[in-house]
Amino acid sequence: MTLALSDMGDYLLGAIVIWLCFLPAGLRAEECSQAVLARRGTSYVQEGGSLSLLCVVQHCGDAWTGDWMKKNSTDAKFSTVKNSDDGPHLTSVPLSENETHLVLSFPRVNRLDEGSYGCRVTWGQGITDMGHLMYVNVTAAVPSQRKWWHRVLVYAGASLCLPVILGVARCLSSGARPRPFPRTQSTRVPCTRVPPPPPVRKKRGTHSHKAPPKSQQQNDVVYADISNDALGQQRAARDPPQSTVYSTVKFS
Repeated sequence: MTLALSDMGDYLLGAIVIWLCFLPAGLRAEECSQAVLARRGTSYVQEGGSLSLLCVVQHCGDAWTGDWMKKNSTDAKFSTVKNSDDGPHLTSVPLSENETHLVLSFPRVNRLDEGSYGCRVTWGQGITDMGHLMYVNVTAAVPSQRKWWHRVLVYAGASLCLPVILGVARCLSSGARPRPFPRTQSTRVPCTRVPPPPPVRKKRGTHSHKAPPKSQQQNDVVYADISNDALGQQRAARDPPQSTVYSTVKFS
């Protein structure tokens, strides 16, 4: 009975040792698994712009090879994207012992680059995995993109025109009043009414009307516009007509 218990203890001890030996390998297998991780979606980029696509390769330190595949609407199958100087460029960026970034860069996108892209990884056992597809949508270039000096000229012209516009608006708002025409001032000259001509002497025996007393005579002041013709008429009226004198001469 004592021998059986000792054998059982040795058996349990050996099992524990074996379990401890295989435990790191099991934990390592659970922590790292070979996979290709990529985010499915659509990337919009203007024609002539730049773009970068990436996927994460979990290789767990094993041997592997990776590349990018492309397929557009007219292609029936995927084709391998090749590196070019002015086109897409493939690079591998190690992150850790188990992970690597596989990056596809476009320095200048054109219409031919539109399509679906995906990472393809071939493992050491010959097994091939491919990540989610990412679609690249190339849009037309914005026509408002202009050179910097063109914008400077536009801003300078606007700044020069602004004072002129403000000045014209101020003049129009003030509303200059029209000047009235000068009135023609007539010269008023006070003139005394011309006295009537002296009465003609009548024969004796006739009653002559007495002249009104001076107190009853009133000098009226009249203002009138006179001209050369009026002055001539007044002068003619002032000169009384000369009377004719008849005399009789007797000779003795």
